Amino acid sequence: MLEIFRDTPIGHLIRFLSKNRLLQYPEEAADFALPVEAKRDAGSNSSDQDVVVISWYGDDDAANPQNWSKIKRAVVSFVLWYYTFTVYATASIYINSIGGIMEEFGVGTIAATLGFSLYVLGYGIGPMVFSPLGEIAAIGRNPTYILTMIVFVILSIPTSFTPTYAGLLVLRFLQGIFGSPCLATGGATVADMYSMAVLPYAMLAWVSASYFAPALGPLLSGFIAPATNWRWALHTSLILSAFALVLMLLLLPETSHDNILLRRAARISRATGVRVLAPSQARKTKLDAMGVFVDAIIKPLEISIKDPAILFVQIYTSIIYGIYYSFFEAFPLVYPTEYGMSTSQLGLVFLCILVGGGIGILIYSMIVYSMSGKATTVNESRLVPALGFVFAPTIGLLLFAWSARSSIHWIVPTIGITMFAAGGFVVFQCIFIYVPISYPQYAASLFAANGFFRSTLAAGSVLFAHPLFDNLGIARGVSLLGGLSVIGIVGMWLLYGYGAKLRAMSRFTA
Repeated sequence: MLEIFRDTPIGHLIRFLSKNRLLQYPEEAADFALPVEAKRDAGSNSSDQDVVVISWYGDDDAANPQNWSKIKRAVVSFVLWYYTFTVYATASIYINSIGGIMEEFGVGTIAATLGFSLYVLGYGIGPMVFSPLGEIAAIGRNPTYILTMIVFVILSIPTSFTPTYAGLLVLRFLQGIFGSPCLATGGATVADMYSMAVLPYAMLAWVSASYFAPALGPLLSGFIAPATNWRWALHTSLILSAFALVLMLLLLPETSHDNILLRRAARISRATGVRVLAPSQARKTKLDAMGVFVDAIIKPLEISIKDPAILFVQIYTSIIYGIYYSFFEAFPLVYPTEYGMSTSQLGLVFLCILVGGGIGILIYSMIVYSMSGKATTVNESRLVPALGFVFAPTIGLLLFAWSARSSIHWIVPTIGITMFAAGGFVVFQCIFIYVPISYPQYAASLFAANGFFRSTLAAGSVLFAHPLFDNLGIARGVSLLGGLSVIGIVGMWLLYGYGAKLRAMSRFTA
């Protein structure tokens, strides 16, 4: 089991301090011989006939993340899940601090909500910068994860102690930026470890962190803030993130295939004296700043505008995400006033999102399993579970809108929230599987762009939600959100029916 530590940050430190005598790789053994199946043709990109291009040591190569033991992959998946959970939970943990912030700094509700909104905006902007770095073989995924998480933990300390309102806002925005890498690149890490046959289930587990965390954040801080003060609610994020960093340092190895092979090639070169290249080097890939910028910023925006399928994905997920965060503003206006719930009890209401997500996971898994025996190469088959569930957010919103009153039992609007959560989770999961298999070349950057669109609208919706409900009331305000969600019903069925034709006309598909 020591191999699980070898590629982690702490493993690299141990190897450095021991001068590579501990936690050695097979290539560093005295009797190492390069397996024949690892050698590949250098190809036309190399003019040196003495160059050897290496690959995996066969289909069962233990260094390939897809061949890691089930335990190792489960451990790494859990660390990634907890890392993602922490970043998303830190956003909504802030909600129960809003009252204390208004009182201490003398600001209004909208101004106090900016700390929530700017954090969400920050983790939408961050992936546009950090996500492309994980696709560069010389960097890999871990350095970005680890370095940004260290900064995130450091920023969490002054955030909960800052004596000024402006300082609080700046620190929350920076927290969002530096917590963001896992939100876009996490899916690529999952794909590194699992084959296409089990990838939908693995992605299901990872996506659950991003969906459940915003619901659990208020629950975690809901029992802390009333008992102490608003700053202790923010201390919660420091505790969560510090533990996440420890797990990452101890148990998160590199999963990028290109990076693993690049470092293997360097070890073989040192051991044999032969010039050995990794596949990424043979392709003559290099760290081109302009190329990284184009692929990271320009290309995703171009695809989002020119490709109808991706345009729909960006619009619909942004709307649902904005509505999802708007709900956080509706709950305090309904349950304490209409049903007399305390802050702690209000936090428990958020658990219905977990229940809804759990229902979505169960039914989605059953549908995917029933389809697994059917041979199909049509990408749109990944959207089948969403065709029925796309109605659930609209129905759930309308149910909540017209039952959230003291004359109707609190369980009825809560069922509406549960329906919204179940439908939204399944739809998101289908889309997050559909995009990378339809646009594999730009998958990472498209996820980053999607995160930017979603978070930008969500950041705005957090600010306009409270005035919306104050002016229109809960019934009309949430009904308006339900009307917007109808766009997804029409769009999802059109995407399922005409997606193949749209992709055939697109110049961005593989």
